[in-house]
Amino acid sequence: MYVNSTLFSYVNKTYLLNVPKHNHRMVFMVTYSLDELLTAASSKFEITAKRIYTPQGGEIDDIKLIRDHDVLYVSSGEDFIPKDKISTQIRLNKNSEWITLNVGGKYFTTTRDTLTKKEPMSMLARMFTEITNSEQRILPSRQDENGAFLIDRSPTYFEPLLNYLRHGQIILDANVNAAGVLEEARFYRIEGAIDELTTMIETEDLPKTGSVSLTRKDVLKAIMSTPMTSELRFQGVDFVGADLSKLDLRHINFKFAIMRDCNLAGANLSECCFERADLSNANLQGAQLVRVKMLRANLSAANLRSCNFEDPFCSPANMEGANLKGANLEGSYMTAVNLRVATLKNAILRNCNLRSAVLAGADLECCDLSGSDLHNANLRGANLKDAAFELMLTPLHMSQTIR
Repeated sequence: MYVNSTLFSYVNKTYLLNVPKHNHRMVFMVTYSLDELLTAASSKFEITAKRIYTPQGGEIDDIKLIRDHDVLYVSSGEDFIPKDKISTQIRLNKNSEWITLNVGGKYFTTTRDTLTKKEPMSMLARMFTEITNSEQRILPSRQDENGAFLIDRSPTYFEPLLNYLRHGQIILDANVNAAGVLEEARFYRIEGAIDELTTMIETEDLPKTGSVSLTRKDVLKAIMSTPMTSELRFQGVDFVGADLSKLDLRHINFKFAIMRDCNLAGANLSECCFERADLSNANLQGAQLVRVKMLRANLSAANLRSCNFEDPFCSPANMEGANLKGANLEGSYMTAVNLRVATLKNAILRNCNLRSAVLAGADLECCDLSGSDLHNANLRGANLKDAAFELMLTPLHMSQTIR
């Protein structure tokens, strides 16, 4: 019977009510009208009982039609659905690769892999993955009459998250509020989307607090007028397209800076802070990045060829959680660099020195690591799907890195 319907029997002038969910029975005296019977069923089973059916689907509209030992079904207004049809419907949904969600009244159809692969600990993944640990399992929600799983949330904010699970990028239409999508990401526990949306919101808010666009000339003036003992901060400043190549920019704070398409080729950026900065499509070829801090920075499609991250005093660069999707780091010196849970999908790391690098939990899907030195690198939990390791300099050490 329908999910919120309840079984009860009429036996020897007494109603014997079975409650399968709790595996017990409740007995109460017979009533003499259909309304009284519905009221009694409502109080016993904590639903608003409105309709009664026979097992064949016939609706009872007169209490005189009930006979001893009849098995009846009560619903809160839904039409009768035979048990065999429900069990078949649930079985098809459980085993089908395609899943339909009814989010706030809007239907979304996607694959099981989309919901489970990219964010395996999200609420959606735990609903549709077979998990042996009962503490981690989340039972799927109820289904509507079409077999779609019901989720009482905003469909407007859910759609960008579903697309993120499909292709890995947060793309918002002009009329979609990022803060609303962030709240939904927290509800569904989609960690990667939470990080991106948080950065997006913080970056959008920075220009409202007095951020200005600076050029190479402005930077040089600021450097020359700042005492050596003072920290120079360009936090949240807009440098889009600026030419800062070959400048000595050591120790400068570029946290949250907007540096898309910025030219930093050959610059000395040692000990700079680029936390959550946007360096997408920037040119950093040949730059010095010793002890640099790039936590969760966006370096997608950036050019980092032949960069030096190595510190002779063994203080590694920190790029934890950075987005290096499609970036080119060919020939870079990256000994002991921290790239934990970083995104390096489709990145080029050919001939890199990655000795003792931390790549635990990193996304290395389709990453080109040909000719790189991964001696003692930590690859535990990394996604190595379709990664290229041809001409590996230290192939004997691969078994140690991923155990």
